[in-house]
Parts: sequence; structure tokens; C-alpha cells
Amino acid sequence: KACAIALAECGATVLCVARSADKLAATVAEIEAAGGKGVALTCDVGSRDSVQGLFENVEADFQKLDIIVNNAGITRDTLLPRMTDEQWDDVIQTNLTSCFLFCREASKMMMSARYGRIINMTSVSGLIGNPGQTNYSASKAGMIGLTRSLARELGKRKVTVNAVAPGFIESDMTRALGADTLKEVVKRIPANRLGQADDVAAAVVFLASSAASFVNGQVLTVDGGMTC
Repeated sequence: KACAIALAECGATVLCVARSADKLAATVAEIEAAGGKGVALTCDVGSRDSVQGLFENVEADFQKLDIIVNNAGITRDTLLPRMTDEQWDDVIQTNLTSCFLFCREASKMMMSARYGRIINMTSVSGLIGNPGQTNYSASKAGMIGLTRSLARELGKRKVTVNAVAPGFIESDMTRALGADTLKEVVKRIPANRLGQADDVAAAVVFLASSAASFVNGQVLTVDGGMTC
């Protein structure tokens, strides 16, 4: 949501995509209240047919796509010996397969236009791993490999592909860890605080901008120095 609002503030028409129409409506309303332009589009991001249909509609209605932010992510945490096939498959499908599907469709439009910015939301868990998150860490590490490979494929077409790797950001996902755990987490962060959604949004806006035209295949870590 913070990324969508920040991009809208910079003048982008933002196509907000999720399965829940209600959540999208709230984001679009906030964008429009600030004078921006937002459009709500529902899609099951892990479904090939759903994603293909979405892009067909986008191309028909807007003719081009300048920026895409692949931000879908879920967790199904447990230690690996206890992890079920469903817990593994759900996370890989939502986090990594969705990124592949959206990058594949977006790249076709961007190569044709000879311009584009693809930004994939990975995680520090994809860089250093995290106990109880082998599925999540694997999905986020996979996004980094996808990002770097695709950057090499598309760079000659003036399409950049980069990733943002947030650390512990204040959100519903991190609040579920509990106050005691978060206190211990903050001790590991040189900035001595959790990150905010706006910290991540600022990184996305930079990578989407003309100022980042020579930045390609990179992972911009936004973690307050935790992994430095």
C-alpha cells in the first residue's frame, strides 16, 4: 500500500492488484483523495490463467506498462521437519511463481516499448536465511536469482530489473512475532528501530525513477544495517 501511494504521489497511474477487492478499494480511495490516480484490479497472482487475463486487460486498456512492483508475499512458518507439502507449495506459489508470471508478462510489454522498471520485493531472509522459514527464505532467494538473470536478459532493451530486500518492517506480519521477540530483533539492528513501510516505498520510488537508469540487477537492502 505504501509503495502504491508513493508511486501515485510521483504521478504514476497505479494499478493495484490483489485477490481482495475490499482492500484494493481502500488503497485506491486513499490515492484518489490525495489527487492521484489508482485503479483496482483483482487477480490470483499465483494462477497462470488469472495473470495472463490481467495483462491482456492492462494492455487493452492502457497500451503500456512502465513500472511493475512484485510485492506478493505470505508466510507459513514452521521448522523444516514439520513442514507440509502444502505449506511449501503455498509460499513458493504466492511469493516466487507469481513473480515469475508477472515478470514474464510485463517483460513482453516492456521489451516492445524499449523501456521499463521491474522491482521485485525480496527480503533479508533471502540473503541470510531465517530459522522456521525455509520455504519463505527459499522463495525470496529465488526472487534474487530471477532478478539478476532477468536484468541481464532485458538490459539491452532499456528495461532494468532490481530487487528491494526489506528487513524487519513494522507491519501485521512482524507484529505477529510478539513484543518480546521484536525487542530482541531491534537489538540486532544498528538503527535501533523497526523499519517503516515508507522506508521501503522510498527505495521502490528510487528504483522506478530516471535517477536509477544505470542501476540494474541489484538488491537494495532496507534493514537499518542489520545485515551489514
